[in-house]
Amino acid sequence: MKLRTALPVILMGFITAAAWAAPETTTAPPAGVLSLENLAAFRDPVGDWTLAGTVTLKKDDPARLDWTAGTGVAVNGPKGKTVHLVTKAEYGDVELHIEFMMAKGSNSGVYFQGRYEVQVLDSWGVENPQYGDCGGIYQRWHPEPGLDESQRGYEGKAPRVNAARPPGEWQSFDVVFRAPRFDGAGKKIANACFVKVVHNGVVVHENVEVTGPTRASLFEDENPLGPLMLQGDHGPVAYRNLSIRPVALP
Repeated sequence: MKLRTALPVILMGFITAAAWAAPETTTAPPAGVLSLENLAAFRDPVGDWTLAGTVTLKKDDPARLDWTAGTGVAVNGPKGKTVHLVTKAEYGDVELHIEFMMAKGSNSGVYFQGRYEVQVLDSWGVENPQYGDCGGIYQRWHPEPGLDESQRGYEGKAPRVNAARPPGEWQSFDVVFRAPRFDGAGKKIANACFVKVVHNGVVVHENVEVTGPTRASLFEDENPLGPLMLQGDHGPVAYRNLSIRPVALP
């Protein structure tokens, strides 16, 4: 089912303190925000991503989402499994604000440059979060055959604390991301870095370098620029109030 194809993608002049505070609900976008009224900001295909006005847990099945007609929220369809949303625009250093809602047990991810993932997961109640929990920076993955699961994954960074809210509640990330650096010959001279990750108003990472693309990334290489990707194939998830602002970081 597809309603109106409109998703607000917000380009802000500055991420304000109010955005970093990660309010539980957001009413209207800040003054001066540029809003796009369709999915033209994203590459084709957009699959079953559907636009909605409000989203809640399904009353008879908390492992699924339900929604009302409208705009302002993107939901990954009635099956809760579809293609990823990938921006046409490509970014280097950015400040990003995004809000998300998950069904019970669901999984998604926000990939900077389509390569470096901040995990989105139903981690409500987890006492000792790991890299795969909500707010974690996901691990990298050895592609070589013959290795077992425990040998193939490496790096990854758990959030300092578990700041996750229950399924069915809106949550937020506020992220400062620095792209990898390259010299004139194209040789990488500095790794990508999550300068700061704030989950629901709580700082969960600072100055975490990533030596290469994380698992299930869109690309295997690294570049100065890349698209933002929202993972759509791991379970029911909704996104809203996406703000992305290119910045120049040292």
